[in-house]
Amino acid sequence: MAQEILLTKDAYEKKHAELEQLKTTGRDNIAEKIKEARSFGDLSENSEYDEALNEQAKMEARISKLEAELKGAKVLDESAINNEVIHLGSKVKIFDEDFEEEEIYQILTESEADPDEGIISDQSAVGKALLGNKAGDTVEVALPNGAKATLKILEILK
Repeated sequence: MAQEILLTKDAYEKKHAELEQLKTTGRDNIAEKIKEARSFGDLSENSEYDEALNEQAKMEARISKLEAELKGAKVLDESAINNEVIHLGSKVKIFDEDFEEEEIYQILTESEADPDEGIISDQSAVGKALLGNKAGDTVEVALPNGAKATLKILEILK
């Protein structure tokens, strides 16, 4: 049974579009590269042919991964997200007491995480520590480097 993966509507649509692109133009492009490489003659010493086959294998692996993710995907109903308790999909304004600065994070799944954009995984140390808490709570986070961070939850945003 496929593991259920929670995705935002945007992430689901991006993965679906990537899958369709790979299955159509992606496969067509690889087939053309293989055909062209074959025309160079002896396949046993043809690096272009080997490279095209490797590219095809990587693409097929990505297609399989996307199909599995989408098969087990459940689209997060963002309209049902409340701001009482932090959960998957929540946007949270926190105050990092160690660095004395405010940050805004959105907690999503690992496949959607982008720390540079303020999107953290629900499986990350900070994500796990924040889940289930309320505005006003202070949480201690054991960071992967062994340090601890103290975060005050200022607000759960819509």
